[in-house]
Amino acid sequence: MHALYVVASYLLFALLFPLLALHRKTRHGLAQRLGYYRPGSVPLGSGPRIWLHGASAGDLLSLSPMVPQLRARIPGCTIVCTTTTNTGYLMASGRLKGQFDGVFYAPYDLFGATRRAVAALRPSVLVLEYTEIWPNLIHAAHASGARLALTNGRFSPAQLGRYRWLFKAVGNPLAKIDLFLMREEDEADRAIQLGAARERVVVTGNTKFDALAVLAEPVGPDLRQSLLLPDRAQVLIAGSTHEGEEEILLDAFLKLRTRAPELRLLIAPRYIDRVDRVVGLADARGLKVGRRTRPVAGADVVVLDTIGELAQAYRLATLVFVGGSFTTRGGQNILEPAAQGKPVLFGPHMENFHDSVQVLLGRGGIQVSDGDQLVRVVTDLLARPEMVASLGELARGAVRQVSGASARNADWMAALL
Repeated sequence: MHALYVVASYLLFALLFPLLALHRKTRHGLAQRLGYYRPGSVPLGSGPRIWLHGASAGDLLSLSPMVPQLRARIPGCTIVCTTTTNTGYLMASGRLKGQFDGVFYAPYDLFGATRRAVAALRPSVLVLEYTEIWPNLIHAAHASGARLALTNGRFSPAQLGRYRWLFKAVGNPLAKIDLFLMREEDEADRAIQLGAARERVVVTGNTKFDALAVLAEPVGPDLRQSLLLPDRAQVLIAGSTHEGEEEILLDAFLKLRTRAPELRLLIAPRYIDRVDRVVGLADARGLKVGRRTRPVAGADVVVLDTIGELAQAYRLATLVFVGGSFTTRGGQNILEPAAQGKPVLFGPHMENFHDSVQVLLGRGGIQVSDGDQLVRVVTDLLARPEMVASLGELARGAVRQVSGASARNADWMAALL
C-alpha cells in the first residue's frame, strides 16, 4: 500500500511544484528540499544524532526548550533541525542560532528526497511535531533503523475520518512510530483510535509552555525609547495579526482614543510582507504611523516591521490582543504575552489553540466576540490599572503551572536510545 502513496506523492508534487517554488513560505532551499546537501554542511559527530522537525518558526520555538534537556541526558549527541517554511529557517539560524548543530529545510515527502535526506543526516532518532505525519519520511527513517517519536502530538477530532481514509489507502505510518508524546488525554485517545500502539502513547504536555517561560526573560535593549513611545503612554499591542483584522483593530483604536487620548497601538502583522498594507490602513484613517525601523515621534500607531522582536515588545504592553482570532485562521499563540505577565485578549476563533484558551480563560485571558466588545473591555481595563496588574500576574502564574513537558519528553526520548 505504501507504493500507492509513493506514486501519488510524485503526481501531486508535479502539480504543486510551481506553487511551492513561488510561495513565500517554501520558495527557498530547493536542493535541500530534494534531499541534496552541500559537502561539509552536515555536522559530524560520533554520538547519537537527533533530528528535530518543526514545520514553522513557532513550531521550532516550541521544540527549542527540549534541546538543553536532551544534551543533558544524552552527552555528546548531535542535534539538527529541519523546517518547512522560510521564516522557520530564519528563526532556527538566527534567534535560535547556537542551539542546533545544523539547520536545514525539510525534504519534500517524496520517496527519493526523504531517502537522500535520511542517508545524509543519519538520525538515531527522528522527532516529528504536532501532526507532521509524512509517510515517506517516516518510512525512510524507519527503514534506516532510526527510532521515531512524535512530540506535542495532536490529532483534530474533525480530521479523524480523513486520517482513517488515508491510512487505509496507503498504510498506517503510525505503526512505525516508536513513541507518541501527546499534549492531552483526549489527543492520546485519538492517537490510539488511529492505530498507535497503546503502550507507546504517553501524555507529557506541551513544550510550547516551556518555550514561553524562556521568552519571559528580559532580552535585548528596551524598545520603548527606540520606538519613541512616551513614558506615560498606555500601549495596546496587537500581535500576529492577519488580513482583515487590522481594519477592526484600527477602528476600535479610534474609538478608544476618544476615551484614552494617551493610548498607543503597536501592530505586529504575522507576515512581515504585509507591513506596507497595515501602514496604508492606518494612514487612510488619519492616524500618524511609524515603523520599528523608521520611528516617528508622536506616532499614534507603530508597526513592527522586524522579525523576532514581538516577544520583547510584549513587555511594553499595557494590554495585548493576539490576532488570527478575528478571522478563521484559528488563533495564534496567546501564552507568549501571558508569560510576560500581560492580560491577553483574543477573538472567537481559537480552534488551533484551544488548550491555551483552557489555560488562560479566567486567569488573565479574555475572549471577545468582535471589535465593539473589544472596545468595551479595553476601556474598562484601562480605567482600572490595579485590575490590569492582577490579571497579568494571573496569566503569568497560569503559564508557570503548565510547564515541564520538555524535561518529560527528553526523559522518554533518552530511553529510546
